[in-house]
Amino acid sequence: MIDHVSVGVRDLAAAARFYDAVLSVIGYVKLDDREKTKGWGKPGKHSEFWINARPEMTKVSADSGTHICLRAKNSELVDAFFVAAMKAGGVSDGDPGLRPEFGDGYYAAFVRDLDGNRIEAVTFVK
Repeated sequence: MIDHVSVGVRDLAAAARFYDAVLSVIGYVKLDDREKTKGWGKPGKHSEFWINARPEMTKVSADSGTHICLRAKNSELVDAFFVAAMKAGGVSDGDPGLRPEFGDGYYAAFVRDLDGNRIEAVTFVK
């Protein structure tokens, strides 16, 4: 149903470094590298996750409602996503763990990128 998503970033180069580190651990590679936009997707597929240069935008507020969730194959990759985000300058918005309030086996981590966009990695454990 959804073909792709994109988020605005103030510093395209810094955001690209952040997302290279974070998305690579859950199997995404940079497929598009244009002057004002970058896109990641699964190898051999199309870009599903994009960042777009918006140098004049203000940092996203915590109550903006923006939330993008990416599927990971297992809980170890959710953990790796979180660690990579913290090392790359992200901020925790929910450490990795089970979230029974979202359903049985819902295991996720929530981070804020360099611009405040809320990004989640999720898997379902049995």
